[in-house]
Amino acid sequence: MFKPSAVRTIFFTWLGWFAVMLLFMHFVGDRIEPKLPDRVLEWTPSSTGAQSNRDYPYLNDPYLNEQVAWDSEYYLSIALVGYDDAEVRGTGNEKGLGTPLSYAFFPLYPMLIRLTLPLWGLFGLSGIPAATLGGVLISGLGALAAALSLYELVRHALGEDGGLRAVFYLFIFPSSFFLATIYTEGVFLGLSFGALAMLQRRKWWAAGLLGALAVWARPGGALLVIPLGVIWYSKVLWEGEWKQTLLKGLAVLAPVLSYVAWSLTPLAETFHRVEAEYFGRGLLNINGFLLGIQRVDMLIQSGNRASLVYFFLEAASTLLALAACLYLIRQRPELAWYGLAVVLFSLTSGATQGMVRYVLAAPPLFWLLARLGKNSSFDRVWSLLSILLLGLEAMLFAFNMWVA
Repeated sequence: MFKPSAVRTIFFTWLGWFAVMLLFMHFVGDRIEPKLPDRVLEWTPSSTGAQSNRDYPYLNDPYLNEQVAWDSEYYLSIALVGYDDAEVRGTGNEKGLGTPLSYAFFPLYPMLIRLTLPLWGLFGLSGIPAATLGGVLISGLGALAAALSLYELVRHALGEDGGLRAVFYLFIFPSSFFLATIYTEGVFLGLSFGALAMLQRRKWWAAGLLGALAVWARPGGALLVIPLGVIWYSKVLWEGEWKQTLLKGLAVLAPVLSYVAWSLTPLAETFHRVEAEYFGRGLLNINGFLLGIQRVDMLIQSGNRASLVYFFLEAASTLLALAACLYLIRQRPELAWYGLAVVLFSLTSGATQGMVRYVLAAPPLFWLLARLGKNSSFDRVWSLLSILLLGLEAMLFAFNMWVA
């Protein structure tokens, strides 16, 4: 069970982190004016000019605007209007042209935002400001759930101090600011880490339910069948009464069954078409991955230093996450194999970008950092490096420049 002192520490650390992220991203623009457009990738200059988003209302509303960029547009649109919204970009690469790109995003997070709208109406907020406030708070609460669950996953092996270090390293990881924006990271980490924590307690149906919900936040949630299956096969199948074994096996399949249920909805066909035709993404898209590597090499060879920095962070975060998974493969195989699946699923889905964000979903990353953090020198140096990079990445997002 959680120690009350640990819960208090995690809660107040989360609360302080959440406030600092919002304040930093809000006020950084009062001191710095970025040089636009952002030329970090071959396609970013056309999307990051001073007037690039002038016709897109979801990205222009001033209320908490620093927490809104890029894919935030689609989550807000789905929450307020639904999937068919002429005010968002379409596959024709302009507003209202072709199939709305909203179809590339899963429904749970925007539906949660929609549920909060009547509450903000009591305070005089409506429309985009209400959806933005709801989305930021939901992301933040998801981050708190993820932190509590991560502590639970780590403390049994590394003790209370190790669990708290893992939580701290989650909050200061360079891409952790996504947990305080209109992005699905907060909700997905809260559900997926929660499912893993329930699995560790052998709460099979709670783990299965959280895993099933995670699927409706992001398709990668279906990979939670891996840790559930590993524990079921190694700890349950060969012992106990057959009825209980079968029932727990059904809980194991909950993420897959949830994905199957989603695939039977009208959203699924359009999702796959938009992902493939516009974003160039798909399951095990090895050709897209290899072409992406070639483009990365061309950008770096061209002398684009911004690209060099960006892809260095992408590669470093990917390699660190993979190393962490391999480190845990004997001690906690269910977490290790799940982490490897998460990283490789993201890495081979298409263009090689966004990995510094996607690796947040791999718990072994923070386990390894917490283990290394027992050394006070590593703890101080990693904290300094990570916090500086977090500030840089959060600032870029606040200015609508490309991060991940």
